[in-house]
Amino acid sequence: MRFRSIVKAQGIIGFFVGISRVFGVIRDMAFASLLGTSLVKSAFDVGFMIPNLFRRLFGEGALSAAFIPVFTDSLQSEGKESAFVLANRVITMLTVFLSVVSVAGIALISLYLWFVHPGEKAFLAMDLLRVMLPYALLICLVGMFTAILNSFLHFAVPASTPILLNLIMIATMWWICPLVGNTKQEHAYWIAVAVLVAGLVQVGFQLPMLYRFGFKPRASFDWSDSRIRKILVLMLPVALGMGVTQINIVVGTLLAYWAADWAPATLTYAGNVVYLPHGLFATSLGTVLLPVFSRYVTNSDIEGLKQTMNSSLRHLMFIMIPAAVGIMVLASPIIRLIYERGSFTAESTMLTSRALFFYAPGLLAFSLCKVFIPAFYAMKDTSTPVRVSIWAIIVSFSINVAGVIFLPLHYKHVGIVVGSVIGETINGVALAWIFTRRSGSPGWARIFGSISRMAFAATAMGVGVYFTFYRFLPPVVMPGLKGTLYLGMNVLGSIGAGVLIYAVVICVISREEFNAVVSALKRVKKPDSPVAGNGN
Repeated sequence: MRFRSIVKAQGIIGFFVGISRVFGVIRDMAFASLLGTSLVKSAFDVGFMIPNLFRRLFGEGALSAAFIPVFTDSLQSEGKESAFVLANRVITMLTVFLSVVSVAGIALISLYLWFVHPGEKAFLAMDLLRVMLPYALLICLVGMFTAILNSFLHFAVPASTPILLNLIMIATMWWICPLVGNTKQEHAYWIAVAVLVAGLVQVGFQLPMLYRFGFKPRASFDWSDSRIRKILVLMLPVALGMGVTQINIVVGTLLAYWAADWAPATLTYAGNVVYLPHGLFATSLGTVLLPVFSRYVTNSDIEGLKQTMNSSLRHLMFIMIPAAVGIMVLASPIIRLIYERGSFTAESTMLTSRALFFYAPGLLAFSLCKVFIPAFYAMKDTSTPVRVSIWAIIVSFSINVAGVIFLPLHYKHVGIVVGSVIGETINGVALAWIFTRRSGSPGWARIFGSISRMAFAATAMGVGVYFTFYRFLPPVVMPGLKGTLYLGMNVLGSIGAGVLIYAVVICVISREEFNAVVSALKRVKKPDSPVAGNGN
C-alpha cells in the first residue's frame, strides 16, 4: 500500500473525524452553556472517564492492537471464514467479560451509595457512572467492529460512527433537558442516559457494512483457539502499558477533581479543542498505519515500512507544528469564542485557556506516538511500548502530584496538563530511538530538516497571527463591530492570515516540502488504488 493510498485513507478518516469533531465542538458548546465548569460537569467527566477507560483498553486500544495483526494474518493465510470464526470468538469473550464487569460495577456502586452516603463530589460522580457503565460494553463492541472493518481497509463507516454520539448528546441537551429537569444534576442524568442510547445506535450503525464484507456476529464459546491465546499474549503487555497510562489519566483527573470543582471540566474543554487537529490528522493516520504496517511486516518489507513512516512523520508535522503555535497564540480568544455563554463565565474562559495553552505543544508528542506505536504493534512487539510508557508515566505522575500540591489554586490544573505533555514527549522520543536502533533510521536527516523549516515558518506565522489579532484587525478592519461577531471574524481572520503566512514562508524556504504535501492532498481525490473499500 503506497503512501498516496495511505493519504487517501487518512483523508477519508480525517473527513469523518472532522465532522465528528465539529459536532463535538457543538456538543461542548451545549455543555458549556448548560453546565459550564460546575461541579456537576466535572462529576460527569469523571463518571464518563471509566467507560472511556474500557474503550481505550479493549475497544480501540490493547485488544484492537493485538487483534488486527492476528486477524490480518488469518485473513491472508486462511481466508475470510477462518478469520470470521476468530472474530466471533473474541467478540463473545469480550461481551461476557464486560457484561459481568458492568453488572458487578452497578451493584457495587449502588450498595456503596445506599450504605456509605459519601460526600457530594463522590456521590455525583458515582451516580452518573452507575448510569453510563454499560456504555463500556457497547463502545468496546463498536471498537471490535471497527478493527474488523479497518483490517479490510474500510475506514468510512468506523470513522463516521462517533458522530452519532455527539448528535444524540446535542439533541438531548437542546430538546430533552429543558423538558425533564430544572437543575444541573437532573440535566447531567439525562445526558448520561443519552450516552447509553448512543452506544446502542453506534453498534447497530456498523452492522450493515460488516454484513457486506460477509461478517455476521454470532456467539461462539469455543475459546481454545490458539489464535486467541496469541492475541491474549500480544494483548497482555499492551493492556499493562495502556492500563498504567489510563490509570495515570484517571489519577490525574481525580487529582484535578480533588484540587478544584472546576478543574476536570476545564481540562475536558481544553483537551477537546486541542484534539480537533489531533483527531483530524494524527488519530486518522494512526488508524490507517496499524493495518498498513501489519501488511508490511507480514510481507517482510521493513524498508517499505520505514519509507511510509518517514512520509507520515513529515506530513503530520507539516500540520501539527503550525497548529500548536496557532493554538498557543489564540488560546484565550478561541475558548471565549467557542464556550463563553450561559453558565460558562469569563473566569471559566481564563482557566480553560490556561490549560489549552499548555496542551498545544503536546500535539507534536501525541503525533509522534501515533506513528511509532503502530509500528511496534505491527511487528508484534507489544512489550517495548509498555516499558517505555511506564517510565514516561512515572515522570508524568510526579509532575501531576507536584503541580496539584505546590501550584496556586488557579494553576493546579496546568500542572496536570504539563505532566501529560512531558510524559507523552518522553514516550514518543524513546520509541523513536528504540525503533531506529533496532530497524535502522527512517530517514531522520530528512525528517529533522523538514521539521526545522516548518518550525521557522510556524514561528513567523505565530508572530503574524499575534499582530493580526491584537494590532491589525481590530482598529483597521472591524472598528465598529462588537460581541461574538467581532470576536469570530477576528479569530477567523487571524487564522486565515496565519495559514497564508505559513504557506508563503514554507513555499519560499522549502518548496519541495510544500509541493509534496499539496501533491499528497490532491491524491486524496485521485487515488491510484482503492483503499477504503465499499464492501464490494
